[in-house]
Amino acid sequence: MKKIYVIGLGPGAYEELTIRADRALQDAEVVVGYTVYVDLVKAYYPDKEFLTTTMTREVDRCRMAFEQASQGKKVAMVCSGDAGVYGMAGLMYELSAEFPEVELDILPGITAALGGSAVLGAVLGHDFAVISLSDLLTPWEIIAERVKDAGKGDFCICFYNPSSKKRHDYLQKACDILLQYKKPETICGCVRNIAREGEECQILTLAKLRNTQVDMFTTVFIGNSQTKVINGKIVTPRGYQI
Repeated sequence: MKKIYVIGLGPGAYEELTIRADRALQDAEVVVGYTVYVDLVKAYYPDKEFLTTTMTREVDRCRMAFEQASQGKKVAMVCSGDAGVYGMAGLMYELSAEFPEVELDILPGITAALGGSAVLGAVLGHDFAVISLSDLLTPWEIIAERVKDAGKGDFCICFYNPSSKKRHDYLQKACDILLQYKKPETICGCVRNIAREGEECQILTLAKLRNTQVDMFTTVFIGNSQTKVINGKIVTPRGYQI
């Protein structure tokens, strides 16, 4: 059976890659992915053939992987974070009907919500929601409803893709929705370049976050009503009696 490994690379550093993912990359002959993500691992697998595309060419990238596998090559499709969380796993399955002779093997990775929470402390210690603020594939109206529901439910929240040049005010808009349900002093955090060169983080309130400029390399965390700062780290208690 012909096979494609669909691999989550984690947040960026080679040390964040799982052992299983590393073994699959060693086994692969061809590595396919978005240029930025392939560059994260290229130096560690110099003997591989690398095929890349730019952003927004996800369908082309997936078909490229299937075509290589159909020729009998061992293929790895790589994504940042986890392949099944805003990654290529779903799209690969959608296209798999066109290539019934190719088997998919999904290898999980550390997604930004988990990597960023660890940098900040233990933000996601209780129920949480992960929401992308990008409206490239999802209308803003739907995103806004999801933000509203997460705020009403007192979830901890992790925002992916919080801002861009075209969406410079989307995080502000999301914070305005949350301020209807969460207190202005709610503990929040931002982590930029998780597990990559130039990693930086900050802890701030929801009120301050509203007026903070971030970019696509930043993951934003909103605490729940019980979230606190302990020794300079964000902690969301689960409720243990201590």
